Amino acid sequence: MFKLKLATDPRWVDIAEQNVQEILTDHAYCEQKAASAAISIIVQFPEHTELVEAMAELAKEEMDHFQMVLGHLKQRNWKLGREQKDNYVRDLQGFFEGANRKRHLVNRLLLAAMIEARSCERFRVLSENIKDSELASFYKKLMKSEANHYSMFLQFAKKFGEPEIDVDKIWKEFLSFEAEVISRYGSKEMMHG
Repeated sequence: MFKLKLATDPRWVDIAEQNVQEILTDHAYCEQKAASAAISIIVQFPEHTELVEAMAELAKEEMDHFQMVLGHLKQRNWKLGREQKDNYVRDLQGFFEGANRKRHLVNRLLLAAMIEARSCERFRVLSENIKDSELASFYKKLMKSEANHYSMFLQFAKKFGEPEIDVDKIWKEFLSFEAEVISRYGSKEMMHG
């Protein structure tokens, strides 16, 4: 569905299982950052009413997911740890060059689509390989939500970019770029690490 060019090695789950608290903490911050990104899009592009409404709903949903992850931490008598930098996202941002307002919007939407696609793929790998059945079920449920977010962002990128911007061409190039980026990760207890 996502056409990601490099799949996550299932052995990444072995790393994640060695420190589930870190994975849950990182996941919580990913949800919080996704909510913040949705709010940022609202602030930067208020003239697009349909997008604003979708981002408002998304921000609420991402914060609901944040609270769910906090629940899993609390249930295990763990506290939310400190946020770690998400170098994967920083590296992805390097794909995009300076742009006019329309291209900036499309870039933001494509970046969000890619993050959601990779997160969904990581959730699938966790749901299929983690020994903790409760977390396996949790990640299976979240996987569907992430897939919907990916589709929404990609659809908005096409709606606001085309015909002036060849969104499909940029997306294909971005998929290749993302494969190079993710190939450098997979050795840490982080969602994208």
